[in-house]
Amino acid sequence: MRLLSNKQFSNAFFSKVLLVSGLLFAQGCTTATHQPSVIGELIIAEPIAVNVKDEIALERLTQVLQRAKITDDQRAELFYQRGIKYDKFGLRALAHNDFNQAINLKPDMVDAYNFLGIHFTQRQEFNQSYDAFDSAIELDPNYEFAYFNRGIALYYGGRPSLAADDFTAFRSYQQNDPYRVLWQYLADSAVDQEKAKQDLSIYAQSINDSVWAKNIIDLYLGKMSQDSFIDRLTQNINTNQALTERLCEAYFYLGKYNQMQGDANSAINFFKLALSTNVYEFVEHRYAKLELDLMRQEMQQNSRL
Repeated sequence: MRLLSNKQFSNAFFSKVLLVSGLLFAQGCTTATHQPSVIGELIIAEPIAVNVKDEIALERLTQVLQRAKITDDQRAELFYQRGIKYDKFGLRALAHNDFNQAINLKPDMVDAYNFLGIHFTQRQEFNQSYDAFDSAIELDPNYEFAYFNRGIALYYGGRPSLAADDFTAFRSYQQNDPYRVLWQYLADSAVDQEKAKQDLSIYAQSINDSVWAKNIIDLYLGKMSQDSFIDRLTQNINTNQALTERLCEAYFYLGKYNQMQGDANSAINFFKLALSTNVYEFVEHRYAKLELDLMRQEMQQNSRL
């Protein structure tokens, strides 16, 4: 998504996940220009590569910023656009700096506040992220993705009830979006797991069965096994990029699923797989790294006890 009980989940099954996804890649993605990589007996899809056109666009934006005589508003927009490119390449610090530059030149730039908030969340600087999203919402109360991203910040900041409120607001804009429903469930389950599952079942009724991400909801509801979920990863997939983007989403939500089931090792492996796709602009990629950081911090704290 742009702007994402089986405690005996064995190593053998995990290997099967990689093998099946890789074999499906080889069979289903006939339009891809590269072959999948092989590591021992495991086959994985090739990570997303940087697009040459994006690199050229980045260079042109830099040249204009350095040489052109433009207004502050125009310069702010160029900083914002370059920040988006940096963000897409995974260059968070450079992107963060450009978004700050944009806001300094144009203090009412809602989109820049939204991105700053996302970056603060990824860095676990939650108070700063709340401030950034609050600024975005104050400037534009109907900026729906600020509610979503503030909800994520509140969720990871240990305030699930407030996160659930923001996800409810975000979901009100589009009731049939499976990803909005999934994040609502993640926050709700941190408050009351039983009620969260009941609500998830109700929300799922508004989502068409033909939407691939409905499979994630069915997995969380216990209507689908992990085996079946993996078997469906290539439904309606025709390119390497489409597959890799789907794997980024699938691995993240498999990570959350196993985490909620108490299988930390499998969760960690799935979050690492989500990161390996290099789909930096996806919500699932952004927060797979944060999930890993938080899990490691918890393990370190437990080891000191």
